[in-house]
Amino acid sequence: MELRKDPITRSWVICGDEPESGSTPDYFCPFCPESGQPLQVVATSPTVNGSPWSARAVVHPRPLYGIDGEPSRSGNGLYDTMQPVGAHEVIVENARHDRHLWNADDREIEEYLALCGQRIQDLKGDVRFKYVSVFKNFGSMSGQEFDHPTSEIVASTFVPRRVLYELRAARQHYQVKERCVFCDILKQEQDQKLRVVEVRGDYIACCPYAPRVPYETWIAPRSHEAYFERMALKSGAMRDLAALLRRTLYRVRTIADGFHMVLHTSPNTMHRSETLGFWKTIEDDYHWHIEILPILGAKAKSYTFKEVYYSPVSSETAAAILRERPTER
Repeated sequence: MELRKDPITRSWVICGDEPESGSTPDYFCPFCPESGQPLQVVATSPTVNGSPWSARAVVHPRPLYGIDGEPSRSGNGLYDTMQPVGAHEVIVENARHDRHLWNADDREIEEYLALCGQRIQDLKGDVRFKYVSVFKNFGSMSGQEFDHPTSEIVASTFVPRRVLYELRAARQHYQVKERCVFCDILKQEQDQKLRVVEVRGDYIACCPYAPRVPYETWIAPRSHEAYFERMALKSGAMRDLAALLRRTLYRVRTIADGFHMVLHTSPNTMHRSETLGFWKTIEDDYHWHIEILPILGAKAKSYTFKEVYYSPVSSETAAAILRERPTER
C-alpha cells in the first residue's frame, strides 16, 4: 500500500492491491468482552451500567496506516507519493453488541465522546501527524466493517481535502470580517429557525443550507471552539452533546437505511505548514462540528452526482420532518 496524490484535485489516495481473502471462519465478534480476542487495547473508558468498560480504543485488526517510520514523500515525475504512515484505531462504542449510539445511555455516549477526545489529543502529540479523523459508517451501503457498534479513528500525515476547503474558507472569511464563518452561520440559523432540528444546551443540530444529500445534519457547539478534544476533556462538557447526538441519530434512523458520520476538528498545529498558513488564525476562525450524511436507498441518485451534489429534499423540509420524528422508543 502507498499514498498517491492526485495532481489535479490534490487529494491523497491509499492505493494498493489487497491480497485475496481466504475462507471465512465461523463468526464471532472480536470486540465483545466474552470473545477473548487478544486485541491491542490503546485506551479504555470507565465502567458504566455494570459493563466491564464503557468504551475502548483498540488497534484496527487490518490497519490501513502503520505507526512506524517516516512518510518519505517522494516524486515520480509530476506525481507525489508517500508511505502510509499514521495510526488506525477502532473506537468500540459500547461493550454490548446491541448498544448503538442511538439506543445507548447518555452517560455511555458521554464516555465515548470523551474517549474520542482523549485519542485525538494523544495522537496529535506525534508531530508526524497533520490530522486526526473520527468517523462512523453504518448500514450495508456505507462500507460498515463490523457488526459491533464501532467508530474509527485515523491519524494521517496529510489534511483531508474537504477539511482543507473548510480551513481555507474559514480563514478567508476571518480575514475580511474578523469573525468565524461557522459562528455566523449558526447565528443566522438560530435567528431564522428554518433549518434547526434541535437545540440542547450549548449544542445545535441543523440541516445545512446547501446539503450534499437528503437530511444531511450537522451538530456543533453554539459557543466558539476550534478543537473538539479540548472541549471533550472538560468535565461535563459532553453531557448535552451526548443527548443531542443520540436523539439526532435516532431521528435519522427512522428515515435512513444507514449513514456516514464524521467529526471535523482542527488539524495538528504542532505540525505548522508555512505554505498553507491555516494555523495562524485557527483559534479564531475554525469551529469543530459533526457531519451526518444519511444514506437513503430510494434516493440514491443524490450519491451519483459527485461533481454537483443533488438533494431532492430541501434543508427546510428536511429539518421540519426531522423535528417531528421520534427521538427514542
